[in-house]
Amino acid sequence: MNPRLKELVAKSILAKELSEGDVEVVADLVRLHLLDDGQVITPEGEPDSHMHVVVNGALAVSRPAADGTWENLHVMTAGDLVGELSFLDGTPRYAALRALGKTEIFSLDRADLESLVEKHPWIAYRIMRAIVRFTHGLQRRLSMQSAELMHYLYKSQAKY
Repeated sequence: MNPRLKELVAKSILAKELSEGDVEVVADLVRLHLLDDGQVITPEGEPDSHMHVVVNGALAVSRPAADGTWENLHVMTAGDLVGELSFLDGTPRYAALRALGKTEIFSLDRADLESLVEKHPWIAYRIMRAIVRFTHGLQRRLSMQSAELMHYLYKSQAKY
């Protein structure tokens, strides 16, 4: 087992409820990737069975603009999960995942997570809880931003 991968998994959002032994099991399943600036890891419209954790650098959810440049819809940085919804349900990506500068990530394939269900069901369960906790936080933030925008537009309780 790669000691650096063990350390990276242990520090990630995925390990919040994992024991040291659990982290070792997961570290054996993930793969570390170093991405170059602009490298696309998942094109728009393609399904992706991988969930990624940004170690350092940044990943952008991007779409090509009419002029041939990229339009960044959202940027994820160190500690963020990326591609978790497509990882769970296999739906095609609505936009590309692209590195902004040198970026390091580790990835977990859905088949590898599913392989844990028989041998280590509690690890699989705890990883799923971590994914749900992360997506719930995103949903909560988006709901708050939407409410603030509505208040601003209708000038009631606006903070602006």
